[in-house]
Amino acid sequence: MRISDDISLQEWELTEQFTRSSGPGGQNVNKVSSAVELRFEAERSPSLPQPVKNRLKRLAGRRWTGDGAIVLRVEDTRSQARNREIARERLAELIRQALVAPRRRIATKPTYGSRQRRMDAKTRRGSIKSMRGRVDDPEI
Repeated sequence: MRISDDISLQEWELTEQFTRSSGPGGQNVNKVSSAVELRFEAERSPSLPQPVKNRLKRLAGRRWTGDGAIVLRVEDTRSQARNREIARERLAELIRQALVAPRRRIATKPTYGSRQRRMDAKTRRGSIKSMRGRVDDPEI
């Protein structure tokens, strides 16, 4: 399975299991195993470098198993072949997202003008709040 120009997955890394779907299908849903469960052995994969595996683990979330595999379950359509295609597309997209390394954030400090504006706003707001309260009647 081809992911990008330099990364492709071997067939032994992918296993598919078919089960009955709970989705659309009418009476046919009780007879045909159209749902697919795609399992990708991500931790053991020689195709992916370690930083990509770490990002993939974070992106996969609950789909990442304890033994380092990604399990995708697809039961979107009534067709088993289409569900297989969708599962493979989703896996490929997940891996493509993990291939992109996030850019490092460059720490900046607020400008003098922005600090000044913030302090002026706080002073203005404080003076408005200080004028709230009990009013003394001068005639009494």
